Amino acid sequence: QVQLTESGGGSMQAGGSLRLSCGGFPDNVYCRAWFRQAAGKEREGVAALDDYGSTYYSDSIKGRFEISRDNEKNTLDLQMNNLQPEDTAIYYCAAVVDSFCFEDTFYRPEYFTHWGQGTQVTVSL
Repeated sequence: QVQLTESGGGSMQAGGSLRLSCGGFPDNVYCRAWFRQAAGKEREGVAALDDYGSTYYSDSIKGRFEISRDNEKNTLDLQMNNLQPEDTAIYYCAAVVDSFCFEDTFYRPEYFTHWGQGTQVTVSL
């Protein structure tokens, strides 16, 4: 199974910005997403983008993060601004083939069929 590849994680002080990128998407992918998992917590849907151009964001990051797609590079990006310590987590990109994103599914890990290995984001005060 094709595995996605994330890049761009790192350490940052609160208030700073990072940009994550993900590549390696297979064909017939119409919904792409970012998840994160903090230590001891469940995996959380952060943002999603489909081929209709619809975007979905979790309330915890709305207004600070922006999901986008580079069609030329076939990558999915996540611009993270005003990072806070509670954003510390491993960030994963995900994709589902032959299906679009929906309001009631974009945050559910079980909806997605392809995953990256994750990239660590650490935010300190």
